[in-house]
Amino acid sequence: MRIAIDAMGGDHAPKIVVEGALAAAKEWKDVHIILVGNRTAIEAHLTERPDNLTIHHAEEVIEAEDEPVKAVRRKKDASMVVAGRLVREKEAEAMISAGNTGALMTTGLLIVGRIPGIERPALAPMIPTMDGHGVLALDLGANMDATPEQLIQYAIMGSIYRSKVHGVDKPRVGLLNVGTESAKGNELTKTAYPLLEQAPIHFVGNVESSQVLRAQCDVIVCDGFAGNIMLKTLEGAASAIFSALKQEFTKSIFSKLAAAVLKPGLTQFRKKLDYNEHGAAPFLGIDGLVLKSHGSSDANAIKNAVRQARIALQNDLVGTISAEISRGKRDITT
Repeated sequence: MRIAIDAMGGDHAPKIVVEGALAAAKEWKDVHIILVGNRTAIEAHLTERPDNLTIHHAEEVIEAEDEPVKAVRRKKDASMVVAGRLVREKEAEAMISAGNTGALMTTGLLIVGRIPGIERPALAPMIPTMDGHGVLALDLGANMDATPEQLIQYAIMGSIYRSKVHGVDKPRVGLLNVGTESAKGNELTKTAYPLLEQAPIHFVGNVESSQVLRAQCDVIVCDGFAGNIMLKTLEGAASAIFSALKQEFTKSIFSKLAAAVLKPGLTQFRKKLDYNEHGAAPFLGIDGLVLKSHGSSDANAIKNAVRQARIALQNDLVGTISAEISRGKRDITT
């Protein structure tokens, strides 16, 4: 299983990316990691050279402020683009990047290509939940708008991902909405609801955003506009809560004593909400495995992204999605 990693993408590249890749290579000998980027910069942080790790030199870097489409088209020797080309040319089965999200989506579309039958790929990160299992949410920003038919494709792809990568039996799929009644919502959700009921998934109906953290479903589908607002609201609320708790626990000697008692529980709670534990978000619908790590990922997050890619490849995630979409199109035409 050959996994290309964009060594130059992310806030702490290449040091953190190299450290995470090295840890993954040492743990999983059945994976061959290809670090893509400036050879000199990578080697400066490579403390050892396991047999299952190699470097593929790339001269350019796509920066966070670059316009995605222009960058992918003009910077043909950028580490991200080269990694995508390795996947397209079957020299790697997967790629991981913590770089520019828009550029990675563009790389997936223009360089790797879509699965036949998929209208729009979706960004599908895991949202942590109180039970620790998380909910896969898509689309959370790859496409601002969506049609009812695209929501069905998101639901099918998300259900397959949770089953194949996370081992969830009959994943519960919910539709993000403003109420639980089937008639609630805008035209998109009201049209999509009966289609989801007929889709080859375990649809559990509408789910309000207030219930997402309570794990009312295993997969939640929405258009990218609503999904991205939900995600950033949850991230902002979590950050504000922890900041407020820190202030309260440092006000007096008594609050500091209380903090010492509560610290183990709070640390465990914070770990549940830590994106580093989930590794990366897949772009589902690309004809090759493309994973997006958070820009602020640490080495553990990069290692976990490799773990995700390894499991997805072992279970033929892309092939399964392709077969299901193809089967669905055949059913419609017959």
